[in-house]
Amino acid sequence: MISTRQLATFGLILTRGYNRPAMHEYAVTENVVDIVCRHAVKAGARRVRRVHLVVGELSSIIDDSVQFYYDLISEGTVAQAAELVFRRVAVEVECGACGYVWQPADADWTCPQCGQAQARVRAGREFYVESIEVED
Repeated sequence: MISTRQLATFGLILTRGYNRPAMHEYAVTENVVDIVCRHAVKAGARRVRRVHLVVGELSSIIDDSVQFYYDLISEGTVAQAAELVFRRVAVEVECGACGYVWQPADADWTCPQCGQAQARVRAGREFYVESIEVED
């Protein structure tokens, strides 16, 4: 039986912000493959089975594009053919005036508590490798 194990949570931030040019998935996917390969080799893994990615809704990351580029870039590496698992993080904002925290349903980020338009993003811009699962 093939033994599998999950490497520690990395929490490595790959990109911040959400105003990126089109097709930025190639560059961030290169970073993902580099991180995955580096940690898998360091752990003595034979192959990577699964890569868990955390993706904020404001990150403008397109899952299918990341998958496409991952398949292309990881070819011939320990990370080839690994399953990508995407966990989406919803947008969460905090009112700068009253401190109320909510998840806006649309583009209106006016505070539902006090009516002020002073929202700051607390979550939703993430994009990082959360963990990888490997075969020994």
